[in-house]
This record gives sequence, C-alpha cells and structure tokens, in this order.
Amino acid sequence: MAEERFWYLICYDIREPKRWRRVYKLLKGYGKSLQYSIFQCRMSRRQLERMRWELEKELAAEDSFMIAGLCTACHSKVVARNTRTDWLEEQPRFQIVGAA
Repeated sequence: MAEERFWYLICYDIREPKRWRRVYKLLKGYGKSLQYSIFQCRMSRRQLERMRWELEKELAAEDSFMIAGLCTACHSKVVARNTRTDWLEEQPRFQIVGAA
C-alpha cells in the first residue's frame, strides 16, 4: 500500500550562492519551485525526513529554513498572484488494467 502524502511549503534564505544552488537543485527533486526560494512539495513523511537529512548536510548555521505542513483543506485555499501555482492532486503515472 502506498504511503500517504501531504503538501508542504518550503522556504529558505541561504547567504552563500553556491550553497543556495545546491539546495535549489536538491529541492527540485522533491517538488516544484514557486519562486527562487519557495517550493511546494507533496511528500510522504518518509520522503520529508530524507529531504531534511539531505538538507542538513548542505545548510550552514547562518542559513534560515522553514517547512510548513499544509492540511488537505489549507492547500486548496492558497492564493497566489502573478505566479502559476497548481496545488492539485497528482494524477497516477500508471493505469491498472484488469482482465474482464
């Protein structure tokens, strides 16, 4: 059975450009960039913990980082202006066909 996935809004402020690029590339593997330092991700709790573990290797003490978990009702109320945001449920990438 697949793990339940939740929406997360991830924001960060990283002072050093090389570190910023590494974190940006890492987060692109987990979600969609809304702005340069803001991502929307739909992940299981296991994926979230793995991402946090990977980020700890990149972040320095001077960097700021925030993960906000969004409940099912909250993610549908996100309002954005002058940016394209789709917080829709992802469609399965496969189709199960049964024999009749």
